[in-house]
Amino acid sequence: MANEHKIKIVKDLEKRFNESTGIYFTKYTGLNVKQADSLRSKFRDNSVEYLVTKNTLTRMAAKNTNFGEGIIDQICFGQIGVAYTMADATLPAKVIKEFKKDNSDVLEVVGLFLDGVSFSPKDYERIANMPSKEELLTKICIGLNSPMTKFISTLSASMDGLVSVLFSLKGTKQ
Repeated sequence: MANEHKIKIVKDLEKRFNESTGIYFTKYTGLNVKQADSLRSKFRDNSVEYLVTKNTLTRMAAKNTNFGEGIIDQICFGQIGVAYTMADATLPAKVIKEFKKDNSDVLEVVGLFLDGVSFSPKDYERIANMPSKEELLTKICIGLNSPMTKFISTLSASMDGLVSVLFSLKGTKQ
């Protein structure tokens, strides 16, 4: 029989599965306390929550929300920590990539979901190299603004040239 504490954990995980834009399953075998604190701190600084829960509770929450359609059963075995983000879905991948520069042998991505779509663990590096949503929007705005700026500069240069010619004509007529 399930106790209240476990039921509360499952409900919390169900909520996370439903609301998160990015969910990264990591195997943390060999991670010492200092490394774990460093990883959690980096995640916290980037609005990512990193939780270690019993795999059976994680699988139960996934089944209750129809999340992962059996993929979670293949991922959740051994020492698994899960990074959840409700912000930019690429943030956990960037944090993991940065963490692995100094700690390459202790953290492994074993599965990930972006907006409910499953990706291969190998895809996390490509995702980590992607620009953030804000960066992409900025590039689009600059791209849209650039032709107008060039057009206005061209018109302005032509007007400046016309004004100089008119002033020189005025000077010769007097």
